[in-house]
Amino acid sequence: MLSGNTKVDKVEETDKVLAYHHTKPSYEVHIVAIPKVHIPSLTKIDDKELDIFNELMNVVRKVAYKVETDYGACRVITNLGRYQDSKHLHRHIISGDKI
Repeated sequence: MLSGNTKVDKVEETDKVLAYHHTKPSYEVHIVAIPKVHIPSLTKIDDKELDIFNELMNVVRKVAYKVETDYGACRVITNLGRYQDSKHLHRHIISGDKI
């Protein structure tokens, strides 16, 4: 996503965070928010990376608010360990039925 090799439909972007529509969505609304620097997972955040995490959460908050307003509800999910397919910190903002 960040290299530009995979085109994405951006939802929100800052200097440190990108939120975009998932390229292979599992839900009717499926948005992913990621930091632009590599952080392996939620449980692997260094203290020096907390500013990036805070910015990620601010973007997630904004996107979740819009999804909740537009669709009436949403979920914010983080997968860890063997549930985490992509070994890069990310949050899923989802709404609707599973596809």
